[in-house]
Amino acid sequence: MSQRPHPHSQSPDASHRADGDATDVPARLASLRARVALHHGRDAPRKTLSFGVHAVDGHLPGGGLGLGQLHEVAPAAEGDEPAALGFALALVARRLAAVRGEALLVIAKGHPMPYGHGLAGLGLDPNRLLLFEAGSDRDVYRALEEALRAGGNGGPAAGNGGQAAAGGGLAAVAGLVDAGIPLIQSRRLHLAGARTDGLLVVLRPAGAESPNVAATRWRIAAGKALRDRFGCIERPCWRVRLDRCRNGRTGDWLLEWDHATHRFGLAGALAGHPPEAGACGPRAGRP
Repeated sequence: MSQRPHPHSQSPDASHRADGDATDVPARLASLRARVALHHGRDAPRKTLSFGVHAVDGHLPGGGLGLGQLHEVAPAAEGDEPAALGFALALVARRLAAVRGEALLVIAKGHPMPYGHGLAGLGLDPNRLLLFEAGSDRDVYRALEEALRAGGNGGPAAGNGGQAAAGGGLAAVAGLVDAGIPLIQSRRLHLAGARTDGLLVVLRPAGAESPNVAATRWRIAAGKALRDRFGCIERPCWRVRLDRCRNGRTGDWLLEWDHATHRFGLAGALAGHPPEAGACGPRAGRP
């Protein structure tokens, strides 16, 4: 006569399997965490845009500006707005030099629009820059977010070892606003940018600080620019101060920009003579 197994009894094999599952729980949890982190891009190394200057890149996590992250740029003081805009556009130009695609600059109404000659003087091809005037800061953030969600990736430039993801799209997205970057808008941009390999920069006025999630904060003042024999600016120069850097270090440098090679350098180093010391010189005009 057959007997039914006791409802609470367990075969030796089942007991062994249960014990084995219990011992594997930490490993399984670790594997699950790794899969979730990979899904959210936390485990993958973030691509960067380097300055090409060890003194600067050494302060930044990953050796450059994190792509797909929000970076905040501000004038050091009233009157340094053209310098801050020039610095931000130089970053855009350096990005475009390495990848295909275009850049988008969204400007709040009332600010002067950059003109072609000034853009070319920074090494920016006006044909690769989309300019959009927004009615308010809110419209600026909305346009930036929509652009990022639509596809803020650029593919490597032909013949260049670019770091961008494959595919077309916007290689850089920048905004010029009238006030500090609000926390909520910065979070929305951060989330939208995290899905891309694009450069994301927002330029705000001097003294308009507000809590936000930007990965870096830069303060820019005009430096003594190198001029040609006609008195025209040959190499823009900026006093660059890194005020905040998540997982990195702050710093202060005097940088020059070579528009022909799309290279930053310590002031004077590009010309082959010792870097200048001292205060910033005359301010350059707007791009």
